Amino acid sequence: MDLKSLVRAHLEHARSRTLALLEPFDDAALSTQVSPLMSPLVWDLAHIGHYEELWLIRTLTGAAPTDPRYDDLYDAFAHPRRERVELPILGPAAARAFVADVRDRALEVLHSSRFDDANALLDDAFVYGMVIQHEHQHDETMLATIQLSELPFDMTAAARPEVGADALVTAAVPPEVVLPGGMFVMGTDDEPWAYDNERPAHEVEVPPFRIDRAPVSNADFTEFIADGGYDDPLLWTDDGWKWRQEAALEHPMAWQREGAGAWSVLRFGHRGDLVATEPVQHVCWYEADAFARWAGKRLPTEAEWEYAASWGPDGRKRRYPWGDDDPTVAHANLGQQQLGPVVRGSHSRGASAWGCVDMAGDVWEWTSSDFHAYPGFRSFPYREYSEVFYGSEYKVLRGGSWAVHPVACRTTFRNWDYPIRRQIFAGFRCARDA
Repeated sequence: MDLKSLVRAHLEHARSRTLALLEPFDDAALSTQVSPLMSPLVWDLAHIGHYEELWLIRTLTGAAPTDPRYDDLYDAFAHPRRERVELPILGPAAARAFVADVRDRALEVLHSSRFDDANALLDDAFVYGMVIQHEHQHDETMLATIQLSELPFDMTAAARPEVGADALVTAAVPPEVVLPGGMFVMGTDDEPWAYDNERPAHEVEVPPFRIDRAPVSNADFTEFIADGGYDDPLLWTDDGWKWRQEAALEHPMAWQREGAGAWSVLRFGHRGDLVATEPVQHVCWYEADAFARWAGKRLPTEAEWEYAASWGPDGRKRRYPWGDDDPTVAHANLGQQQLGPVVRGSHSRGASAWGCVDMAGDVWEWTSSDFHAYPGFRSFPYREYSEVFYGSEYKVLRGGSWAVHPVACRTTFRNWDYPIRRQIFAGFRCARDA
């Protein structure tokens, strides 16, 4: 498939995913703000269209905006999420019409575009990859909104791919692996659609360390709770203990006690038994850090995580933990195959060169690292994607969740959020010095 056809296919797939996510909900649900942490779903939809118009039409052709007011209404930095429901944003029907019109015009521009290095935005279709990933990232954000809404969500409406029968075979998961450390290449110069924060590739030295082969499970986390982990301030950082008290944290988000030692979890409007062997999900960084201390371990640094996921004894960088082949349902739980994580070790074909499993998909994994620029970083194509977030306020997450589309999942991909955030599909694995 030529590059233009590939780009068009990705654009169409992202849009079909977006519309399928929203299809089950009436106009009232689409326009409601379910949490001050999240936008109304209809804001996300129109924002997707505005971003596409800005980059694939206006930036590439100099065309005028559909409506100059949208530059303010759908600017993620102009209005915090808690305010967006009060703005004069487009209603569901108008938002759908807007994004459809933008797409028609964007495809016309695509037809006449030339992909070469004369324009850095068009080199290897970078700007198209940026817009495609942006839409998929907002799909994940909308899934988090839907989860918080507690509205029943029928997965059949999301046109999900079927999971291969051999992909869900439970594998034995030894507890941890010892990695030798040494120099390795962190980041990338070769991934054509990598974001600016993943660049440039640079050498980093990692001391020997141990890392869990799999993310921490629900069963592991229930032991932490039963042992009083939420009640022991010695396990928490000062800021973490303050937040644990302020937010009255007692267990991961969406969990509920169902008797002695039993738990249930609310997932997209359906409450069911907690599956002990799934990775724990919906924990904030403070909870992950406290668990690691309780276990006599720590969270891995971002460099350790990428070394474990992308490097190997052969000294070769891998695009995905298993190698350079594109993800399949046998490799990882990605792209909404399920409405949540699956049993740890289910995708043994997706193991890293060191034998670590589930390093792509299932849950985002908190690391101990603050979000900072790599040496030689250059903002491209705009500061607001990465640069304005650099600093100690944000912690880095790696790996991608079950809601991440494969096009936005690679061993160099960096996510970040505040250490208090729990609505994201995040878990963690632990590490310790060798």
